[in-house]
Amino acid sequence: MFEKLWREIAELPQVIGIALGGSRASENYDEKSDYDLYLYVTAIPEDSVRRELLSKYCSYMEIGNSFWELEDDCTLKNGIDIDILYRNLDSFVQGVASVVEDGNAGTGYTTCMWHNLKTCKILYDEKGLLKKAQERFSVKYPAKLKENIISKNIKLLHGMLPSYDGQIKKASLRNDLVAVNHRVTAFMESYFEIIFAMNEMTHPGEKRQVMYAKKYAKILPNRFEENITDLFNVLFNDYDKANDIIKQMYEKLEKVLD
Repeated sequence: MFEKLWREIAELPQVIGIALGGSRASENYDEKSDYDLYLYVTAIPEDSVRRELLSKYCSYMEIGNSFWELEDDCTLKNGIDIDILYRNLDSFVQGVASVVEDGNAGTGYTTCMWHNLKTCKILYDEKGLLKKAQERFSVKYPAKLKENIISKNIKLLHGMLPSYDGQIKKASLRNDLVAVNHRVTAFMESYFEIIFAMNEMTHPGEKRQVMYAKKYAKILPNRFEENITDLFNVLFNDYDKANDIIKQMYEKLEKVLD
């Protein structure tokens, strides 16, 4: 069913490339895993055209969601969900180039789109442009990017007025559960950003980060997984202990960076 669907999508005149991403493009999936299908287009096919095509294969459809990227979120008739995302290839490549070639660092998920391009499985590539983009960015992790990511994110963990550890302490004293949750999430984003950068690994996204780091990272802080588990076990019932664990996480990370 999935293969019939993407082959029919490939016949649309606006579609120049199709790639399968996420866990389905690797070995880390099971029978219930969603499909992440990326369509590289010259223009977005009309809603009515997409709805008519997808109705042949899907029991449920949400056409034109745009919470992050423009996508159609559906459930196939075999019960498996599929996310179909529409992208302009030139814009996408420019975004990846800004990171890989220009060294621009963010504060979480900087290299996700690079990872997406590197690890996707190309299903259809009318003019070979997707393959060309993959080859362009099949390069060694740039030293400049690594340095910029670590430098930017380590300051957000500790040592400056906007640093997350101080913000978490302030929110804890107020018993502001929402703020604690928000700032701990931000802390973890920058923490993993550094973990992946120092190991010269592209960022896989928000899922399975601990598993991915344990499997592929050559350098990890002492008690890496234990500290993360301990933090979330006490986060909302023992603020003092949670703040102590956050301090340990930063110190152990700084030690391996040194």
